[in-house]
Order: sequence, then structure tokens, then C-alpha cells
Amino acid sequence: MDEPQFRDRADHALADLHQRLGPASDRFEFESDFNAGALAIEFDSPPAKFVVSPNSPVRQVWVSAHSKSFKLDWEDARGAFVLPSSGQTLAELIAEAIGQQIGEEVTL
Repeated sequence: MDEPQFRDRADHALADLHQRLGPASDRFEFESDFNAGALAIEFDSPPAKFVVSPNSPVRQVWVSAHSKSFKLDWEDARGAFVLPSSGQTLAELIAEAIGQQIGEEVTL
């Protein structure tokens, strides 16, 4: 995958995730902000911040959540960025991380 193709896929994936977070942030207490190509998800109680950002040189989307770093690769068969170790898509990984943070199951 070349740089423009990666950038397009990453931008689309993050914009889609941001849109999915809207209804969940109304129901659960957190805020999401998509700015300068990165997505931030912030919680007041307990306080935390997750960051989702593209890493162009390695063609991955990186997620920082719960003091951990997750590196997702593009999977053509699923048309999504996927965490190789678990097979979770970006939306599934973020839903699980938010659920852990707030103590409730979240679906995006």
C-alpha cells in the first residue's frame, strides 16, 4: 500500500470511528475529538485519554489506551485496520477499551 492509499484508508477509518462514537458518547460520559488526523477520546471519571492516530511510515493505525499501545494493520479481506494478535477491528478494539474504562459493555 502506498502513502496516499494508506492516508485515505486511515482518514476514512478514523472518521468512521468518530461518527460511531457520537451516539455512544451521548449515552456514556466521554468526549471524542477528531482533529489534525488524530482521534482523542477523553473521560472525566475515572480520568483517561485514548488516542488513535495513523503512523504513515509503517502504514499502521496506532491506539494508545489503558497505558498500552496497540498497532493495527490493514487487512484487505476485511477492508479494515485489524489488531493482528486478537483479530479485532479498530471499532471493536475501541469499544472494548471504552467498556473497560466505564465498566459497561459498549457497541460501536
